[in-house]
Amino acid sequence: MWYHKPAINEELLQSLPNLKVVASSGVGIDHLDLKLLSSYGVKVSNTPYIVSTDTADMGMALLLASSRRLVEGHEMAVSPDTEYFPVDWLGVEVSGATLGIVGMGTIGYKVAERAKAFEMKILYHNRNQRKKEEESAVGAIYCKKIDDLLQQSDFVLLAVNLTPQTHKLIGKRELELMKPTGILINISRGLVVDQDALVEALQNKVIKAAALDVTYPEPLPRDHPLLKLKNVIITPHIGSATKKTRWVMMEEMVESIEAGLAGRPVPREVL
Repeated sequence: MWYHKPAINEELLQSLPNLKVVASSGVGIDHLDLKLLSSYGVKVSNTPYIVSTDTADMGMALLLASSRRLVEGHEMAVSPDTEYFPVDWLGVEVSGATLGIVGMGTIGYKVAERAKAFEMKILYHNRNQRKKEEESAVGAIYCKKIDDLLQQSDFVLLAVNLTPQTHKLIGKRELELMKPTGILINISRGLVVDQDALVEALQNKVIKAAALDVTYPEPLPRDHPLLKLKNVIITPHIGSATKKTRWVMMEEMVESIEAGLAGRPVPREVL
């Protein structure tokens, strides 16, 4: 499976009685019905670890681009209507700012490692608190309640898996808890954010800006209000999109398929 295609449903499973394994690219498995697949005796694998470094890089790229208004700046610099650069056209500081990471798994932790190099104060919210030595290594402070993180952070970065518990985790209430100068960055899944509430928050300056590598659907309809806002950066779900990583992802998928066909344990099997 690449970009969630083909769709694995009962009709497809019934038409493939000899199916042994589904190898899905990337880390997310929200597009798969694991119980249904298991009922047909089909094993599932993904490629969770190889994508983490590039996705963390993407998170920092979006943070920097949104804080320094790089897309707007590029448009101004190349516009045929630009006669001068205004001296009061300003971004916001990253160094010394507070970054709140929602989801401190492999990707979230790698973001924290990068943010430490930018001298950021790091807060995180996770189902489980990290080990003290892991927290100390990046200077991260655990927030048991997400509300505390939202209220204190200058940047809020989402790096959680999409589950029933994280579906629209960030909605109207959560956005209103953020600082009016706050910037939301999403490198997880589009449905982790209530998109209608986000549009309203951006239009009404409840938060300053958003930088999104994921939306729902993908791509957005061409008349979607998010596409018309200057304080939004949207990229086409390219967190893992580097040549090396995509090559290794494909190699890992082939490895899982070969193991499943040979009756061997499936590497990176999703249980």
